[in-house]
Amino acid sequence: MTSGAGEAINAPMHADIAVILPCYNEEAAIGETIAAFRAALPEARIYVFDNNSRDRTIEVARAAGAIVRTERMQGKGHVVRRMFSDIEADIYVMADGDATYDPAAAPEMIRMMLEERLDMVVGARRSEVERAYRRGHRFGNRLMTGILARLFGRSFSDILSGYRVFSRRFVKSFPVLSAGFEIETEISIHALELQMPVGELMTSYGARPEGSASKLSTYRDGWRILWTIVSLFRIEKPVLFFGAIGGLLALTAVVLTIPLGITYLQTGLVPRLPTALLATGLTILAVLSWFCGLILATVVRGRREVRRLAYLSFAAPGGEDRASGSTAG
Repeated sequence: MTSGAGEAINAPMHADIAVILPCYNEEAAIGETIAAFRAALPEARIYVFDNNSRDRTIEVARAAGAIVRTERMQGKGHVVRRMFSDIEADIYVMADGDATYDPAAAPEMIRMMLEERLDMVVGARRSEVERAYRRGHRFGNRLMTGILARLFGRSFSDILSGYRVFSRRFVKSFPVLSAGFEIETEISIHALELQMPVGELMTSYGARPEGSASKLSTYRDGWRILWTIVSLFRIEKPVLFFGAIGGLLALTAVVLTIPLGITYLQTGLVPRLPTALLATGLTILAVLSWFCGLILATVVRGRREVRRLAYLSFAAPGGEDRASGSTAG
C-alpha cells in the first residue's frame, strides 16, 4: 500500500485512528512493531498496553514513540477490556506486539472498512514461515472455526486472529467478559450474534523475532477457547442448548422404558420399579430443561435488543450519510 493510498483513507474521512497493542514481555519485538505501524499509519496514535511485563517492554515502547499504559490484571482479555474502555477513536487497529502481523495491511483493512461500512475487518493469517504458525495451532483454529460455524450458522476463516480493525460502535458496544486468549472468540461471537457487517482480508503472518517467545499454550488455551464457545452457545442459544440436553434425557428415558413396556404388555406387571422411577425422573428433567430453554430465550432476546440499541447509538464508520442528511435538512 502506497503512502498516497494511506492519505486517501485519512484525509477525506478525517478518521481518528488508534493502534492498540496488548503486550506481555515483548522487549524483543515491540520496537519493530511500533515502527512498522508508524510507517503504515503515520497519522495514527499508537498505544501499548503492558500487562505486567518483567522485561524492558515499557522502556522500549516509550523509546519507540508509543503511548504506554498498564493493566495489572493478568490476561489478554483484561487488557482488551481496558483498551476498549479507555481509548477514544473512530477506528481501532488491534494487533499483538510480537511483530508477527503485517502492519502494511492496515491501510487496506481500514479502506475496506470505510468503503463497505463494516464494523470489523479480520486480518486472516496466511503463514509465510512454517514455524510462525504451528501445526497444532492451525488444526485447533480450523476445529474451533468449524464448531463456531455449526453453532452460529456462519463464521470467519480465522476466528483466533489477533489482527483486527474495529469501528467505534463495535468497541463501545462490546461487553468484554473474557480474561485470557479466548477474547478473540468472544469478539467473533459478538459480531455474529448482533449480525454486524464484517469482513476479512488475507494478511501475511511471520515468525517471531529472535528472543521473543509465544505466550499461548496449545492445550490449555485451546480448552479455554472451546469452553468459551460452549458457554457462549449456552448463553446465546438456550433453546438449542437446553433442548439438546432435554432430548438426550428424554431419549434415555425412552430406552429404559421400552423393556418395561414390553414386560407390562406380556405380564401386566412392572417388576423393575426403580427403573420405572428413573425413567419418570428423566422425563421430568427433560421437560424442565425444555422449559428452561424457552424461558431463557426470552431473557436473551431482551438482552440482545439492549445490546443492539447500544450498538446502534453510534454512527456507522465513515458516517457521511448522517452529515449529508443534516445538511439537506
